[in-house]
Amino acid sequence: MNDVITMMEQVPSFYFGTILILGLLVGSFLNVVIYRLPVMMERAWKADCAESFPDANIKVDETPFNLVLPRSRCPKCNHLIGSTENIPLVSWLIQKGRCKHCDCKIPARYPSIEMLTGLMSLAVALVIPFGWPVLFALVFTWVLISLTFIDFDTMLLPDQLTLPLIWLGLLVNMSGVFIGLQDAVLGAVFGYLSLWSIYWGFKLITGKEGMGYGDFKLLAALGAWFGWQALPLIILLSSLAGAIIGVAVIATSKDKQSRPLPFGPYLAIAGWVYLVYGTELTTLYYSLVL
Repeated sequence: MNDVITMMEQVPSFYFGTILILGLLVGSFLNVVIYRLPVMMERAWKADCAESFPDANIKVDETPFNLVLPRSRCPKCNHLIGSTENIPLVSWLIQKGRCKHCDCKIPARYPSIEMLTGLMSLAVALVIPFGWPVLFALVFTWVLISLTFIDFDTMLLPDQLTLPLIWLGLLVNMSGVFIGLQDAVLGAVFGYLSLWSIYWGFKLITGKEGMGYGDFKLLAALGAWFGWQALPLIILLSSLAGAIIGVAVIATSKDKQSRPLPFGPYLAIAGWVYLVYGTELTTLYYSLVL
């Protein structure tokens, strides 16, 4: 806490305000990524199936659909969202959460993700020293937010996000930004193999799949960023987060039937908590277990 106060005294408030605004803007883009990337993946899968099995007559939508096109529209009246209607958080508040053309309700999730991204970006700026480390930490944070909500929505952790996160972690740690390169490489290897081993052990015993390959890659990415030494604590934190959130979801859900819950969001939460409080938590963890 004293380090954070000292940093706030030394760094102009303009810096923190800029980071907060940047986070809000990125959060608006992450809303696009979270919604569109799974759709893009589904279209790509259909196109591959159509090419591989021409006799199946699989219909493929050829209209452009990516992170830029088509422009965002109201799902009800098809009104194009203008620039003044797309100001992060502000536009939603001014329009009282509704489309100004048809009064269709705009889900609160969109400004919530923008605010979450802004606040998490600010938290990173408060604890990570100014310079390249804070830039890398921000990118790490933004990717984790995208992965968390995509996994909650679709039970998928896209390779388009997890694999670059692994390589970026190794690249960043070539200069030892967060951990030495050797520890980062071992972290990526052990991160993947640890969940891979659990997956196959569970499948051999029960005949069921307990998690997906995306979870292996995400833990490998966290190992690449923070080293093999961080893996036990990250797994512990993710298990605690999963237990707490899982119980809350089940308790508040109207459907009490058993349904699978994604593990990726809990890994992402644990990874970000480690980014911010890793040193303190590691000291506490090893003081308790040793």
